[in-house]
Amino acid sequence: MTIALPAKADALENGLIEIARKAGAAMMEIYKTDFEVRSKDDASPVTEADEAAEAVILPGLRALTPDVKIVSEESAAKGDVPDVNGETEFFWLVDPLDGTKEFIKRNGEFTVNIALIAKGQPVLGVVYAPAIEKLYYGGPDGAKLIEDDVNPTITNITVRDMPEDGVVVVGSRSHGDPEAMKAFLGDLPVKELRPAGSSLKLCLVAAGEADLYPRLGPTMEWDIGAGHAVLAAAGGVVENMDGSRFLYGKDDFRNPFFIARSPSVPVKYQA
Repeated sequence: MTIALPAKADALENGLIEIARKAGAAMMEIYKTDFEVRSKDDASPVTEADEAAEAVILPGLRALTPDVKIVSEESAAKGDVPDVNGETEFFWLVDPLDGTKEFIKRNGEFTVNIALIAKGQPVLGVVYAPAIEKLYYGGPDGAKLIEDDVNPTITNITVRDMPEDGVVVVGSRSHGDPEAMKAFLGDLPVKELRPAGSSLKLCLVAAGEADLYPRLGPTMEWDIGAGHAVLAAAGGVVENMDGSRFLYGKDDFRNPFFIARSPSVPVKYQA
């Protein structure tokens, strides 16, 4: 599917990376302080860093693409949700701080997530982990990893073929059901089960450092849209548990359980 982007691809890429870096910088200023943790209506944690990052991202995206709607986690929590659906041409999907629990634990595994959705699919996105200075980008020309904020190195990334000695499976560091994971994996040869925070799990598969990420728990679209964009650009797939196409723009933005993987990894779909 070829889709005409709302601006030139290089302008979108450069603008998106700049916005993500500025949001990450705002977040890191708060990371260094004795910040307060509050609870939202759904009991999930939120900090002033979530709000500071969103305050950078939203005006940045409006300047970059004035006519494109924005769905952002913190705004949505306050009831500010534009009318979008799977047939909408474009909308931005934003999680200003993905992995708030990891931010609170100060383990570095939290990210800025920004994805552009078109007709239910992510067409480009950026995942930026400011504490570890890693930025993943995926778009029409492929996926890349940019490391080191001061002297950046750029590496083109792709998913890998399934290793002969078994797959590396990534799972949530702060969520998850070990028994459900064991049942899903069945007799698939597994070399390592690796925990990771935020959308970095999708990016590990995209970079060929892992092979499979089954998500057997609740998520929202903004949690994974940017990571999905990176993984898709790297040659990977995200699909529903029955193997059907994973779509964005659902009425409540809640995700079903899903599978993210290198196409070379066989899985047993569930009805």
